[in-house]
Amino acid sequence: MTLSRTPLLLALLPLLATAAPADERIDDDQQITRLAPVLVTADADRPRTDGIDGWGNAPLRETPAAILVIGRQQIEDRQIRTLSELAREDASMGDNYAPVGYYQNIAIRGFALDAGTGYRINNLAMTGEQSIALEDKQQVEVLKGLAGLTAAVMEPGGVVNFVSKRPEAVRTLTLGADSQGSLYTALDVGGWLSPTFGLRANIAWEDMQSYVHHADGRRNFYALAADWKIGANTVLELDANDQHSAQRSVSGYQLLGGTTLPEDPDPSLMLGYQPWQQPVSIHAVNTSARLRHAFNDDWQLRVAAGRSRSVIDDNVAFAYGCWYVDACWGGSPPNYFAPDGSYDIYDYRNPGDTRVGDNARATLEGRFDTGAVGHAISLGVSAFHRSIDRHRNVNEYVGTGNIGDDEPPVFAPSPEQIGPKVRRLDSWQRSAFLVDRLSLGERWQLIVGAQFARLHERARDKHDVLERDTRISRTLPQAALLWKPNAALTAYASYSEGISLGKEAPSWTSNEGEFLAPRLSRQLEAGAKYRWNDRFDVDASLFRIRQPYQYAQPDASSAGFTFVQRGEEVHEGVELSANGRIAESLGVNASVAWIRARAQGTGVPAYDGNQVVNVPRLRASLHLDYALPALPQLGLQAGWRHASANPATPDGQVRVHAYDVFDAGLRYSGRAREHDFTVQLGIDNLFDHRYWRDTGSSLGDNYLFPGAPRLARLSVRVGL
Repeated sequence: MTLSRTPLLLALLPLLATAAPADERIDDDQQITRLAPVLVTADADRPRTDGIDGWGNAPLRETPAAILVIGRQQIEDRQIRTLSELAREDASMGDNYAPVGYYQNIAIRGFALDAGTGYRINNLAMTGEQSIALEDKQQVEVLKGLAGLTAAVMEPGGVVNFVSKRPEAVRTLTLGADSQGSLYTALDVGGWLSPTFGLRANIAWEDMQSYVHHADGRRNFYALAADWKIGANTVLELDANDQHSAQRSVSGYQLLGGTTLPEDPDPSLMLGYQPWQQPVSIHAVNTSARLRHAFNDDWQLRVAAGRSRSVIDDNVAFAYGCWYVDACWGGSPPNYFAPDGSYDIYDYRNPGDTRVGDNARATLEGRFDTGAVGHAISLGVSAFHRSIDRHRNVNEYVGTGNIGDDEPPVFAPSPEQIGPKVRRLDSWQRSAFLVDRLSLGERWQLIVGAQFARLHERARDKHDVLERDTRISRTLPQAALLWKPNAALTAYASYSEGISLGKEAPSWTSNEGEFLAPRLSRQLEAGAKYRWNDRFDVDASLFRIRQPYQYAQPDASSAGFTFVQRGEEVHEGVELSANGRIAESLGVNASVAWIRARAQGTGVPAYDGNQVVNVPRLRASLHLDYALPALPQLGLQAGWRHASANPATPDGQVRVHAYDVFDAGLRYSGRAREHDFTVQLGIDNLFDHRYWRDTGSSLGDNYLFPGAPRLARLSVRVGL
């Protein structure tokens, strides 16, 4: 099911608007008693049906991993609409090549997520090459570190799982605007059409006025969710969403001569802008079906299948390197900007870049005892197919600009034309997994599990020539020990293994296009989760992740570099977080992450022992929400984000400066003419601080992205 055409969804809205929950249907002569509204929150002690189940389907407090849950209320209070804004909510996350106007990627624990397997919706893989909409999401779960049984082949940083809203009696309209002139409208309508069948629709329209010149855009989003209670023990859940966005993509800065930071960058400047360049259009469709059947109180079967498809029409005047600048042939590396700030401008066109992920998963869960030992097992199989179909793109030099230009010179576009379409990647991942949670008395649990993963992946170049045929079969073990001395505290220690694909050699290395060998990752983690009261949790974790190091090694080749796998990349860190309400009037979301991410044994002394690029040693995040005792309808919000100096080169000689960014906001909730409403005013980057937010990489090249300037956002949410 897809929503490529919206009339069907729009036709359902009147029906949803008149729907009522099954338990509210009454006879005309029956007296109605209106009760005061009750605040309902997610039960962290209950197994999750669509959450991350990398350690079996267990409550969050009994999962031996650091998991952050960002709920619907938090998303609305912060007015979060992009993945980059979502990454601000916890110190363990950060941007990793997240341009304005393009799909964004983040890093967890210093590892960039794999776009093919690092993002999930209702625990099914989704293509990360899309602007992920949040209007239809009830909460976001972030599992930090190796994801265990959740996925087979993936990067070791973790996974982000988006959990969809389910049908309920809701009719809410949200209107928004910001100081740049952007306009936003969202509608959330749901209800139960019968005691056994419910629907929920989410629609959003956004006219984006960017702080970057020439980067205005638009976005349309439509989503529909349905729940069908087939029987007393069987539930079918269906979800589909469709989003079309269009916005010019903003190129990142690069180091000058590979050794110097650009001074005082203008965040409103679009590098390389050409009047003929078109917005990057991204059309994404995500669909899924999930069936749960309980055989009895102890055994249940979960079956799920989904498809995620993203089509990207790339049209970029891209600022990159200085291959055509004379200064770069006097010793300056041409894959960076020239020492004087000059850069090449490329006409890059790649329409119809199609990414598709199909995922199916079946899990049998049950409980039984063997003597004094209780067992909770999860046994399952999973299959995932990912394909990438691309035309032979145009990527031609058209002229040279300079970062000091208010507007780059205008050049004619390349006369080159797009070539035929080729299946560039065809990948199958199949796995079988088993995990057993053994209860050893009231205080101890032992979790043991393993996943057998098999990968077959074929990659072709733009001329349809086979570049790589990868076959991997490996058993990945995991084990954890939990100690629960009382109802409030859980402590754990865990070990897990994962496997990720080797990276592709960048275009400026001697082995351009070569894919290196897959990498085995190993993680040790220990942590504690403490529930101070029913609404406030404090978590701590200590981790160590090892993975083979892949990098561009300086050598005597004609290119000057060869992409190799040598040595190890070791990330060690401590994470602390506190989330919830410490008093009736004060809510707190606070986190600190200290990460020492170093390369060792690389064979290049200048690289050994240095902090890995784009991994600040320290990040911190604090958000406060205070309701005035004399006027509880009025809430005051304050936020602070900190990142220490961030490496921009593997030898650690260039670092972007540390930064502190402060946010503020007001929220007023009330009721008028029997309609609840909330008005929010938020100011991001209150003091208009200029900073580098990201030194991430894409296809082996590193870029610098300045942080957004001060932005005021206003929204009004009304219950209809």
